Amino acid sequence: MKHKSVLLLAWAAVLCTLTLGACKTSGGQNAEKEELSVYVEPRIGTAHCRWFHFTPGAVPFGMAKPAPSTNGHLGNNSGWEATGYDYRDTSIEGFPCLHEFQVGGIVLMPTAGKLVTVPGLPDDTTGTAGYRSRFDRKDETATAGYYSVLLKDYNIKAELTATPRVAFQRFTFPAGEENHILFDIGNRQGESGAVRDAEIVLTEDGRIEGWVITEPEYVKKYQPGAVVPLYFSAVLDKEPIACGTFNGTTVRPDSRKAEGVGAGLFLTFHTGDSEAVTAKVGLSYTSVANARLNRETEAASLTFDEAETAARQTWEEYLGRIRVETPVHEDKVKFYTGLYHALLGRGLASDVNGAYPRHDGSIGQIELKDGKPVHHLYNTDAAWGAQWNLSQLWIMAYPEYISDYISSHLLVYKDAGWLADGLANSRYVSGVGTNLLSTIIAGAYQSGIRDFDTQLAYEACLKNELDGENRPLGAGKVDTKDFVAYGYVPHADAGNGPDEAFMFSASHTLEYSFSAWAVAQWAQQLGKADDYERLMYLSKGWERLYDPSDNFVHPKKKDGTFIENFNPMQVWRGFQEGNAWQYTFYVPHDAKELVAKVGADEFNQRLDSIFSISQKLIFSGGTEVGAFAGLQTLYNHGNQPCLHTSWLFNEAGRPSQTQKWVRAILNEFYGTDGIHGYGYGQDEDQGQLGAWYVIASMGLFDMKGLTASEPSFALGSPLFDKITIQLNNKYYKGKEFVIRTKNNDADNIYVSRFTLNGQPLSEPRLPFAALSAGGVLEMEMGNTPKDNY
Repeated sequence: MKHKSVLLLAWAAVLCTLTLGACKTSGGQNAEKEELSVYVEPRIGTAHCRWFHFTPGAVPFGMAKPAPSTNGHLGNNSGWEATGYDYRDTSIEGFPCLHEFQVGGIVLMPTAGKLVTVPGLPDDTTGTAGYRSRFDRKDETATAGYYSVLLKDYNIKAELTATPRVAFQRFTFPAGEENHILFDIGNRQGESGAVRDAEIVLTEDGRIEGWVITEPEYVKKYQPGAVVPLYFSAVLDKEPIACGTFNGTTVRPDSRKAEGVGAGLFLTFHTGDSEAVTAKVGLSYTSVANARLNRETEAASLTFDEAETAARQTWEEYLGRIRVETPVHEDKVKFYTGLYHALLGRGLASDVNGAYPRHDGSIGQIELKDGKPVHHLYNTDAAWGAQWNLSQLWIMAYPEYISDYISSHLLVYKDAGWLADGLANSRYVSGVGTNLLSTIIAGAYQSGIRDFDTQLAYEACLKNELDGENRPLGAGKVDTKDFVAYGYVPHADAGNGPDEAFMFSASHTLEYSFSAWAVAQWAQQLGKADDYERLMYLSKGWERLYDPSDNFVHPKKKDGTFIENFNPMQVWRGFQEGNAWQYTFYVPHDAKELVAKVGADEFNQRLDSIFSISQKLIFSGGTEVGAFAGLQTLYNHGNQPCLHTSWLFNEAGRPSQTQKWVRAILNEFYGTDGIHGYGYGQDEDQGQLGAWYVIASMGLFDMKGLTASEPSFALGSPLFDKITIQLNNKYYKGKEFVIRTKNNDADNIYVSRFTLNGQPLSEPRLPFAALSAGGVLEMEMGNTPKDNY
């Protein structure tokens, strides 16, 4: 027992270094408190979900993300569609170790009996085509840091867990001499794109090592010619009685090495009944040697059970940064599953020794201090809309992570010369063709997180807003030059390159106006008057497209005239993934001016009617399963451009309407099953919709993304009786901030009184400085709307 305790303590120390100080906030209190992972249900919303959405074996922000796949080998056509694990499927085709935006692979699969080396198709119900196996939900367990399932066709139990860079897969076999573990390496997985080449080797001392080079669709689009290599080094705790390699259906018994597309290796075992075999798979994006180093450093003597215990403890510490209290079990499931997803994505891409994949395909080295990297590098989906969910949550409760995340992006900026919010192995994978990373960096700075290179960060953000010369497509904002020249992005119905280069003129203008404003506040604080004036001029770009004749933002041509045949419900013409009904409200930095242009009464009436109508469609696309189901609607909570809209009533003198409609969205858009999770098959985008639920259900939201010089949260109607936010003392003065509600239930949804540390608030707004200093916010709830405090 002493040996195990020492191992767990050592492993806890490794985890503490993952996000540079993560373990400093909770002391030893969590052991006495309620276990929170019991409320995490990773299968929520897994019908039609993205590749990275379901990875229950992972630790927060980890590289190793083992999970079952039901259809991942089919890939997807455009690089973004749903693939991987579909709640509606009934068979599992393997357990990939890597699940990231545009990154996937290194699949293990246990089988028994006749050797089969291709996965077969998901719609096969016979259990005879391919090595996939049928399973039942009743035999499946999924939670934060652990997954298990019984593979019915083989009577094999599969279990998954991980350290930051090592995937653990344990398979419990029936008795027999034809039990196999397949390493299926050389095939497309999820968003990985086509495989260019692969290699797998069984070494003389029993290691299984290799690599696969992939060509993700977004890399092909945004950085043509680049590839994404994945490396691994695995060891097993039992020796096989036979081995061989394969490429698809071509099998080579006794072979120890396979190369090329479809490359794989199988190991055959003689096992007693219920005998387990564990694979430890070290992963890396730089080399096999570093994959081996990652494995040896993090897991050399760690057992599966010890790794699973440490993963669970890590999740408890991270989830425990925010504790909510309510008798409504379903609300806690939604909350902690949303928080789980906000902490799951955007995982490690650098090794324990600081090696990392550079933008040009070479290997870089992060600076070391006391033998450890001073920060890490991360893979990341695009940050489109993250200022309304992830960044606010990270700033509040995970400041050490957002600091690390910013340093990661600045490292790529130094290597490539541009900020790039979507990255796979430092490769450009923009996704939406814009770039709002400036708002995340500015929000962290304004909130007091300044332990990254702030001078370099300001330089990068200023360039992101103003420089359109020779700007690569992967850096987004390819129409920056026109935005700076005209003060808005001129529209064209046809042009060169992808649609984002010319077609989304109005939505780009709105986004660029906001991000220019965010960087302008930073410039003013730094005393950079010229930058401030230039950026503030650009921040008014939205006004240049505002059409007072119908109170819509209306795309405009280079000659200054509005486009003809304008239909405010039309999607894609002038507006990316939305329409004028949705995007006209996209003025988060100047909301009061927008309200003034429309007129407060008309503004509130229009907004209220939009939500009344949208409620019938569950605030998105109704029950249609599809990522874009809600695009051609008045309001679409299933996509980023609308996520601030329900909070606009606060800016128009009707906070009671924000309280009403935010509560309705929390209760109705969000569900707790595989099909109705984040809407119906909506695009959760690495934690964004989950993070919105977390902050909105606490009654906190800032449509400016905390980018103001004195940032603050608008206050809404919390779902919970008590909320305790643990504060990181490296960044903030306070120990914790508590939100309490009185008389809170499904009928009493309106706030009748706010008090902060015993003093009444005259408006529903909380300075971020007050939260970070620690204290108590109390809200008295009632069933009568109130708008003046």
